[in-house]
Amino acid sequence: MPTVVLMDVSLSMTRPVSLDGSEEFQRKNLAVHGLNMLFEHMASNYRLEFTALMAFSSLWELLVPFTRDYNALQEALSSVEDYDKTCIESALHGVSNLVQQEWGSACPCQVMLITDGSLGIGKGSLRHSLQTLKQRGDDKKFPLPFPFPTKLYIMCIANAEELQMTDAMNNLEELLRLSGGDGQIFTMEGPLCMKSVQAMFGRLIDYAYSPFHAVLHCGNLSSDVQVFPRPEPIVVDEEVEPMPRTVSTDLEIVGFIEISDISSPPVISRHLVLPIAVNKDVDEVGTGATDELEEEPSASQMAGKSPNFCVLLHGSLKVEESIKTEWYGMLYSQADSKKKSNLMMSLFEPGSEPLPWLGKITHLGPISEAAENPYGEDDNKSPFPVQPQVKRSYAQNVTVWIKASGLQTDVQKILRNARKLPDKTQTFYKELNRLRKAALAFGFWELLKGVADLLERECTLLPDSAHPDAAFQLSHAAQQLKLASTGDSQYAAFDHNIAPMHTDFSS
Repeated sequence: MPTVVLMDVSLSMTRPVSLDGSEEFQRKNLAVHGLNMLFEHMASNYRLEFTALMAFSSLWELLVPFTRDYNALQEALSSVEDYDKTCIESALHGVSNLVQQEWGSACPCQVMLITDGSLGIGKGSLRHSLQTLKQRGDDKKFPLPFPFPTKLYIMCIANAEELQMTDAMNNLEELLRLSGGDGQIFTMEGPLCMKSVQAMFGRLIDYAYSPFHAVLHCGNLSSDVQVFPRPEPIVVDEEVEPMPRTVSTDLEIVGFIEISDISSPPVISRHLVLPIAVNKDVDEVGTGATDELEEEPSASQMAGKSPNFCVLLHGSLKVEESIKTEWYGMLYSQADSKKKSNLMMSLFEPGSEPLPWLGKITHLGPISEAAENPYGEDDNKSPFPVQPQVKRSYAQNVTVWIKASGLQTDVQKILRNARKLPDKTQTFYKELNRLRKAALAFGFWELLKGVADLLERECTLLPDSAHPDAAFQLSHAAQQLKLASTGDSQYAAFDHNIAPMHTDFSS
């Protein structure tokens, strides 16, 4: 989960703060001290976190792009300059552009706004931005909420009493609400001094950047690991009395299964699982440790010269992993490049049956206890998907694509019939309508457009000896699929069937 640090470098951040009645510091100096404390913590505990540093006043500037080099971030902080007035809206536009260019709109991101609570003056101030929210056109929308999942942390180099003397706190709370409400406002407690800013950033670290240490168990073997990023509690809506479920610090491996039988399951989050004791010597024989773990091995990593179960697991892994309270997931190895790979953990939806095609997780067991090998003597079959014991009376032959191969087979069947038109006209439209209905049921509009493009391509590849009716039918089918892919109710009705085009070549 990358982090963007957005630091206010307007003139109001240069206001002096008296420390111990003698030496004077600026609020900017307090902010730099707090950020250095945060970066030192992340360098020790969150080395896989990508962090970018931006400065803003009336304009914004990218000081350090996304990096894991926390020395570079601290060096940039030490040389940051002072500029003019505060304009938070333009800075938030900069954050949005930066994150989307680097990570897209699906990656969750943490945004940390460092400010003294001054909202700016006149047009461009936060106060003016919030007052004109409903008077904007589509081309001048406020940047919040961001198009990607966000946690916004507002670090105020001011105490709550100072912010409440004006409307600053109310405006910052509205800013947090617009971002989605997933975050927090931190203020300094007591006088503005180094000790207070350390305490404020300490609360942030405890809230958002505390490492998640756990023990990975498999029978009599175990290993201390760090799960990155920290798994968030979730609330299951279907429960009568919803309560947040948290991941246990004891991770129990309950069994091993072929990754092909799990296929591409729906997951709610993905995490790196890192052995706490790893060093370069171990990595050189193929543990799959990441580059960051190699760079600065600490004294505690010297234990990596001892046998490590997590290293053994990563080297041979095709595994499924369980967490208590009927919350399951899987551990697997994912390659970043030809030489480096990571031990990953993906969490499924809570419950005893998160993947319907596997049945209940508690019903899975070792192959040795089965009366016969469920995979066959030559590994020529699979016990999955699990078939229901009693066929329901309302069960029908519906189209289901669990694996990519199933979808590929259905598309190839349509193309084979397309090459045999007009002899296979009825079969062609039967298969085409079956795929069309399934795509509409799943909301898979891109599939309809893709098959339409394939049919148009087949039309251009028809030989000179092909029946003229073939070209008409292919063009007609492609046009109907394109119309359905728009989602227009006139063409995307589920019960509607594409009928063959009536042609007459008798003359």
